[in-house]
Amino acid sequence: MEAIGVVVNPIAGMGGRVGLKGTDGKLEEARRRGAEPRAPDRAREALRSLHRRAPDLAVYTAAGVMGERAVRDAGYEPELVYDPADAAGATDGPARVADPETAETSADDTRAAVRALLAADVDLVFFVGGDGTAVDVAETLEEADGETPMLGVPAGVKIYSSVFGVTPADAGRIAAEFDRVERREVNDIDEDAYREGAVRTELKAIVPVPVAPEVQSGKQVSSGSVDSLAAGFAREVEPGRTYVFGPGSTVGAIETELGIDPSPLGVDVWRAGAGEDDSAAERGELLARDAGESAILEALATPVTIVVSPIGGQGFVFGRGNHQISPAVIRRAEEIEVVASDEKLDDLDSLRVDTDDEEIDERLRGWVQVRTGRFTTRLINVV
Repeated sequence: MEAIGVVVNPIAGMGGRVGLKGTDGKLEEARRRGAEPRAPDRAREALRSLHRRAPDLAVYTAAGVMGERAVRDAGYEPELVYDPADAAGATDGPARVADPETAETSADDTRAAVRALLAADVDLVFFVGGDGTAVDVAETLEEADGETPMLGVPAGVKIYSSVFGVTPADAGRIAAEFDRVERREVNDIDEDAYREGAVRTELKAIVPVPVAPEVQSGKQVSSGSVDSLAAGFAREVEPGRTYVFGPGSTVGAIETELGIDPSPLGVDVWRAGAGEDDSAAERGELLARDAGESAILEALATPVTIVVSPIGGQGFVFGRGNHQISPAVIRRAEEIEVVASDEKLDDLDSLRVDTDDEEIDERLRGWVQVRTGRFTTRLINVV
């Protein structure tokens, strides 16, 4: 590979920690809740990984936070092929803001940047974002020759497409070292339905992607029963303990067993009552429902247990779909309970974490007991 094209969606993932489950159409609300951009930092991490292995690579990108800043920070001198500020006044209708030094860019800018990268004849489109960004890149590639490969750095709240490196560092290494590609799926979901607890995925494109073990699989949904798991967990809740329940149907079954109305794709905080045995659950109190990071932190009182389940075929317990459970929240927890059906674990070689905090990620790695039933557990490695 001689030339790579880089495009960053600077607002990707901003809605995660503040509980919006996505940023599409919710940027101002995310900012009102105090959201901070995460895509630029993940872009820098990926590009530094790339630079360590391919320092002489020609890098083409867009101006400002759409790529230029991260590329320069990684040690490259980029060739700029697109400036969203120049394009802002070139559209019909009301003028839109497109300042390359801020996060005021749009899907139109992503698509225009990709077209400019293709015109520069890059060998790989290296993008930073989530599924929505992946769709914009993939559809633009298909409109062109459909043969230029793409590879994503995961920065969005939801990652259902199988075109991303498992971590930013993995993505950088893959971009530097791949020697063949295969066609993989780009999927997206309806974010409004997702916020209401329904997952509606749609296949958007099939595109060439570098081949490597660290390109994550698409999400698979397990249909195994978790009734016994939920019943066993509920019997063992500790009086007075605060539980942070992550998203997903497995954890939701536990909440239902405890008499909680769960937010299926959100994070809930619940404190067991001060009684003993079943009465601890019966007198429990829901402290926060579908909460963002700040509301979770405000509700916490020791002792704290975080309860999470891996995301389908990807195996992530932190860093996909549950950004509200941030490093700050994890640091407040005395214990973390991972729960999953045997059927789900049968499809996983390991579990993964990607919290944006390497110290926390390292602390979470290693062998863990995953609860699979009323009395049963399985040992699985977090890598």
